Amino acid sequence: MATLVFVHGWSVTDTSTYGQMPERLQQAAAKAGIALTLADIWLSEYVSFDDVVTMNDLVRGFDNALRDLHLDGPDFACITHSTGGPVVREWLRAQRDKPGCCSTIRLTHLVMLAPANYGSALAQLGKSELGKLKAWLEGVEPGQRILDWLELGSPESLALNLDYIHSADPATSGQFQFVLIGDRPDRKFYDHLNSYTGEDGSDGVVRIAAANLNARHAVLAVQTGELTDGIDALSLTLQRGPRCAFRMIPGASHFGDEHGILASADPLTVDTILSCLQVRDLADYTALCDRFDSANATRDANKVELEPVGPFAPRVHIHDPRSMVIVRLTDEAGNPLLGTGCVFTAGPQASPDHMPQGFMHDQQTNTHARNTVSLYFDYSLLAGDARVPDPRNTRKTLRPAVPSHRPYGALIEPADLVGLVHHALARNKPGDDLFEMLGPHQTTVLDVVLPRKIHAGVFRLTRDLAPQDFSHPVPGPVIGE
Repeated sequence: MATLVFVHGWSVTDTSTYGQMPERLQQAAAKAGIALTLADIWLSEYVSFDDVVTMNDLVRGFDNALRDLHLDGPDFACITHSTGGPVVREWLRAQRDKPGCCSTIRLTHLVMLAPANYGSALAQLGKSELGKLKAWLEGVEPGQRILDWLELGSPESLALNLDYIHSADPATSGQFQFVLIGDRPDRKFYDHLNSYTGEDGSDGVVRIAAANLNARHAVLAVQTGELTDGIDALSLTLQRGPRCAFRMIPGASHFGDEHGILASADPLTVDTILSCLQVRDLADYTALCDRFDSANATRDANKVELEPVGPFAPRVHIHDPRSMVIVRLTDEAGNPLLGTGCVFTAGPQASPDHMPQGFMHDQQTNTHARNTVSLYFDYSLLAGDARVPDPRNTRKTLRPAVPSHRPYGALIEPADLVGLVHHALARNKPGDDLFEMLGPHQTTVLDVVLPRKIHAGVFRLTRDLAPQDFSHPVPGPVIGE
């Protein structure tokens, strides 16, 4: 088997983070008849806790380290954890786009454990004063530049992921990528000062949807200039990315020796990684994708968690599939639309009052790109869901059946509705159902693009040679309307 490189995540300062995974994987490979010795395994040591280090610095450092391996063959495989996934994916993009600057070594298998592919809601906490204090007490810096990349909706992470969505399927050229993530937080690591550490739909650090590379790029923009009741009608276009093998590991979490997807080296995780490394061609990869989808469906059918709470009744968690939507609001010239509201509507009346109760779990604005907002939806409530019975007594109901409220739409309310140059109210075109852009446990990047309303008064010509004051211009009609 090819050389196997492990790449850790953000803030790691010791290779003990890999736990027993390398040894147990080697043992499982031997039982399966796969030649994988400890001499074939390399453990990464990269610095993410220095505020000066950027993602591009790590890419160059990774490439340099690969050159020093002096491998016997031209290929290698890689297992990453958390931020390690984006690091290697950024290297793959650099290797493709800058062939003269990067090593020619070929990555055949990329197995990502809990990758923060679309970032983490916790990145903002890492940059806060609390995160800085913790880093200072541990003698390291927070790693500001890496945290900027990891913040939900960062321009850098979106550039990488949109490139993936719109690029050719890597599996067709013999490069196979896999995403494995735990399906719940380890409750004993819950931080009462930060509810994100116990967020359902995440592993305690990374949202399941933010790890999954089965993603979509949606665009709401004016296609024909048509108006509906004086409101711009935005048409929906949708692009789905390549299919990626994606598996939720029941009971696993982001970190910890007991349940952490890497350090615990749980037999299910080890066996799943081994099944990834055994893929040899596109047919194998497609078959594994199908098996993973079947396993995920079984997990989703058993989505109730009863969390023990000492002497009290257990706390009930219904692990509905979630969808993350990263909304970027711009106009047709690429200007960010700050202060713009996005109101979601439901039903034939397109009313915000008809949205299902509890459909939105969270929203977070990117601190560097204020026109980018990450929304976290309950996919099951939007889709409609069957009754959820109590596993302790199936005749009891934890949640009654929820009907779908489709079709779903959006009303865009810009802050500048008047002026010499301004923007107007807009909504999705009648007949477009925005539910189509969502996927369970998946992320959608939604670009909302409004036309600029430029009035004729912004530029006039006159034949009157006498001095004229135009400090208070008359707007006149909108150009092109």
